[in-house]
Parts: sequence; C-alpha cells; structure tokens
Amino acid sequence: MTKPMQLVHLNREVKTALELAIAGAAPESLIDRLAVAAGLMEAFTDLGLTEPTPLITRTVERATEALAAWRSWHHDRPPASA
Repeated sequence: MTKPMQLVHLNREVKTALELAIAGAAPESLIDRLAVAAGLMEAFTDLGLTEPTPLITRTVERATEALAAWRSWHHDRPPASA
C-alpha cells in the first residue's frame, strides 16, 4: 500500500526524471509516460487524496514502470562528449 509520504517522494522522483528526460531529448513516448504519472500524482497531492483507490494504485504502477524505462534508457545512452 502506498503511504502519502511515499507518493510525495515518488512524485518528486518522477518529476526529476521527467526534467532530465526532456533535457536529454528522450523519446517522446517516454516523456509522455513520465508526464502522465507526474501530473496525476501532483493532482492527488494537491487534492489531499491519501486513501488508496484503483486510480492511485494504477498511477503508482505507471510511475514505477516509467521510472524503470527512464533508467534503462538513460543507462544505455553513451556518455556525452566533453
């Protein structure tokens, strides 16, 4: 079960990944996945939603999947030339 503070931390991690994905010219589909998860989690926290619902549970799953995809994409990129 996701606790409110876990949701806040996950949201922060997804927003950071989203910013890095945009700056790093990640594929649009990856940026979209991160943006959807970040937007929904932001809405949950703004509304003070803390009770688990199917939408919150699925959003946490989406965020976790999007972060895994981001990490994989980022890890597989060659280092930038200095």
